[in-house]
Amino acid sequence: MGEKADQILFDFLTEEYNHPFNGWDFSYLNGRMTSIRTNPAWDYTYTVTTAMKQASTLLDMHTGGGEKLAQLLALQPVPEAYATELYAPNVIAARQRLSPLGVTVYTALDECLPFPDQTLNLVINRHGSYNPSEVLRILKTGQMFITQQVGDQTNARLHELLGRQKQVEHPWNIDYAARQMEDAGGHVIERKEEFFMTRFHDVGAIVYYLKAVPWEVPDFSIEKYWHQLVDIHHLLHQQGSVDIPFHSFLLIVQKL
Repeated sequence: MGEKADQILFDFLTEEYNHPFNGWDFSYLNGRMTSIRTNPAWDYTYTVTTAMKQASTLLDMHTGGGEKLAQLLALQPVPEAYATELYAPNVIAARQRLSPLGVTVYTALDECLPFPDQTLNLVINRHGSYNPSEVLRILKTGQMFITQQVGDQTNARLHELLGRQKQVEHPWNIDYAARQMEDAGGHVIERKEEFFMTRFHDVGAIVYYLKAVPWEVPDFSIEKYWHQLVDIHHLLHQQGSVDIPFHSFLLIVQKL
């Protein structure tokens, strides 16, 4: 690329990086980042709303901006609903969205959830961390925890394109997560795992995505990864898109 073309690309990527991101809303990337799932192994919305029919109290952990919880409650109301979120901008967005629905949003650590023992009928968690013992502590006996998690093989190809190796502290897959819950005293009643593709259509979408999930590549910046981003830009120009394997699993646990 020439100097002028470099500057145009750099300015474009800078604009993408600085574009506002709120809650857990990736609608800005509609048509630029798509999930390729031919035969989904489960439907999170259906699974959770089915369980909500029997629940009088609900906690959504790491609710983000409350987008998903608001959608779930519109489909299946619950008498008492709560949410937790740690990221300050998301807490503001979640309270604005969920307070009118009667949902109390707490800022709380996974290790210290703001509920007495055996308080809740249902705890849900979509792509957030959790402490197995603490989740089971606040659940009533016989009630359920439903979580959809991002597995440790997600985005390994993206790390490769950036010239780095993905670092993981420990395995994070259905076997490991199920064993954790069982060791804490839970009974796994359903477990599913799947692998599908996230398709990116331009390098700007990748930059925006990495800004939105800063834990994925903690040292990411356009300047540091400039040469790799240029290579990805050329690859996308040649291929039209690039597919990044995504690893996900669902775990449903009952408190004994």
